[in-house]
Amino acid sequence: MVLRRPGAAWPLLLAANRDERQDRAWDPPAAHWPDHPGVTAGRDRLAGGSWMAMNRQGVTCAVLNRVGTLGPAAGKRSRGELPLLAAAHPSAAAAAATLAALPATDWRGFNMVLADARDAWFIRGTGQGRPDLVPLPAGVSMVTAHDPNDLASPRTARHLPRFQAAPPPDPDHDDWAAWAALLADDSVAETRADTLCVPPIGGFATVSASLVGLAADGRRSWLFAPGPPNRTRFVPLPL
Repeated sequence: MVLRRPGAAWPLLLAANRDERQDRAWDPPAAHWPDHPGVTAGRDRLAGGSWMAMNRQGVTCAVLNRVGTLGPAAGKRSRGELPLLAAAHPSAAAAAATLAALPATDWRGFNMVLADARDAWFIRGTGQGRPDLVPLPAGVSMVTAHDPNDLASPRTARHLPRFQAAPPPDPDHDDWAAWAALLADDSVAETRADTLCVPPIGGFATVSASLVGLAADGRRSWLFAPGPPNRTRFVPLPL
């Protein structure tokens, strides 16, 4: 979930649950990579990459699978490389230009959210050609394994209106309550596919969550829940 508010004190707010196999080991976001100074990111111990990264300039990038692309594939690079590649740039605009020039055939299908306090993009990798670069407009955008705000996604159809109606977070007063409550919602309306905090089924579940704020004056906030947000407290990361 991304909220863009150009001109606001905190023009970029982001909320994300990470859904993954429970037996896939990982480390919470930290400065894990000496060759990426200033980058804070979660570390996937299996492939060595990350699902979300942020640098000192506030460039923040998260990667998701597209529909039907769960897991690694022979001959394909790890999608966890992509957030680290983005965080090597001084601005989201510079990162977007680099990512848009990549051969998408090197990876299985992916969706990415790339942003800083000034700009935000959705990047679509379909496994062929070059990734598609789509600017995210002002307001709320929800990205799942589908395109932004695609109501064909049961999760988007159910929860996008709820995020749109919720009071926006106020990082200046450490108030993320409304968004944290939505990320923690493990209820099912019609099918498991519309659940935001996925309970363990078949070894797959929501394993962590993030709340991110980027301020116009350069301040950064990243609250991280190192477990399912319905039973794990969000704590601020040292940035």
